Amino acid sequence: MDNRQDFLDEAAALLGDSGLTRDPDLVEPWLTDWRGRYHGRALAMASPASTGQLAQLMKLCSRHRIAVVPQGGNSGMSGGATPDGSGGELLLSLRRMNRIRSLDADARQVTCDAGVILETLHQAAEAQGLRFPLTLGGKGSATVGGLISTNAGGTQVLRHGSMRALVLGVEAVLADGSVFSALTPLKKDNRGFDLKQLLIGSEGTLGIVTAATLRLVPALADRIVVWAGVPDLHVARALLLHCEKIAGDALEGFEVLPASSLAAVLAHVPGTRAPLAGSHPWHVLIEVVAGRETAEGLQERAETMVASAFEAGLVEDAVLSASETQAEAFWLLRDNIAPAERAKGAAVQHDISVPVERMPAFVHHAVPLIEAEFPGVHALAFGHLGDGNVHFHVLAGSGISQAEYDSGAGPKISARIHDLVTEWGGSISAEHGIGRSKRAELERLGDPVALALMRSVKKALDPHGILNPGKLVSLAPDRASA
Repeated sequence: MDNRQDFLDEAAALLGDSGLTRDPDLVEPWLTDWRGRYHGRALAMASPASTGQLAQLMKLCSRHRIAVVPQGGNSGMSGGATPDGSGGELLLSLRRMNRIRSLDADARQVTCDAGVILETLHQAAEAQGLRFPLTLGGKGSATVGGLISTNAGGTQVLRHGSMRALVLGVEAVLADGSVFSALTPLKKDNRGFDLKQLLIGSEGTLGIVTAATLRLVPALADRIVVWAGVPDLHVARALLLHCEKIAGDALEGFEVLPASSLAAVLAHVPGTRAPLAGSHPWHVLIEVVAGRETAEGLQERAETMVASAFEAGLVEDAVLSASETQAEAFWLLRDNIAPAERAKGAAVQHDISVPVERMPAFVHHAVPLIEAEFPGVHALAFGHLGDGNVHFHVLAGSGISQAEYDSGAGPKISARIHDLVTEWGGSISAEHGIGRSKRAELERLGDPVALALMRSVKKALDPHGILNPGKLVSLAPDRASA
């Protein structure tokens, strides 16, 4: 079998100086995950400029049994884009492949390379009077390929769905260097398996997404954000159903947060203030939107929605945004929950889901249970109630470092929460993926039949186990030794 130097020589000849580097100063920033929890080493960093170049590179990797770790913006939450510590894996950056290939405003579709940054995609759509209806905090670094590989969600899933619902076509390079090309979207196509859906959410373990055709929607002409106070999550759930009935398709966001999370943000972010005068156990952020055709009646519809919610006893107090600046100020409070909680000290975070209708009962059950079983911690949940997905954080007591928490009570707390989620028929990963951080828990709690099916698919598409090993689901390695 050829050694690593043979591979590096051939890869360098293929990619050139701009496409392959071993310079530590250039590679080092990409060897640690966004959360700073995983750090690895790499044989080199490859940055192909096209799908064809990547296909040739993967043929080399397959022949030399070189493992490949695909990486987009390196903004993932589960350690799925970080190489291991062996120094034998090739870090594959898709960031040079950043071309928007075409945008059809009439068809409301855009085809772009995997390395296109989400914020750039937003800007391209807006220039044509359209929008790509998925956003998240890391929009300035997250790439289209990474979003597809992790089936990213966000705050607009309630109306538009996750990436699975927004991807119309995919192009990907497989482990052997062959190219799967299915960028042309068809409304109806019954020629067997929907292979693009197999690749979406596979975290680079089945193929490397190189391009996609995505769905666009009309640009917003107006939006109104409502901030409401409610007594508990059961009432918040009833409020959600009420808003869906009154607002219909205009309802785009419905987020919940406890009073403690709001207090943390107000203490952490200078210049912020509480939207409501009184105190409330739970807060709800509601966004209704309209395009040009329906913008004129949006204000009246939002006012009717809130007034009828008051009459039904579903809100204790509420305020409607009077301007775009105020709407942004409300969202700023929601978007800063995670940073504010991190600033308070050590914590373990969980991205979980249960059936939508059971989420209020789950949170009311799980929060006191975790606090009782692990004295001194503070548990809280916030996020996308309408999707049955909340971020369940457990903060350590004062004086405990993150390292102490991670090596002590943290893993036990996470295991307990994952047990509870599984008992309630939910998922231990709602939108952040499995990556490296949850792989052991997936093995422990996943359906054995489903896991066996995933391994069978992995074996069929990546028989040598060279695509993102150690993430999601892996086979025993069949690669070049050090």
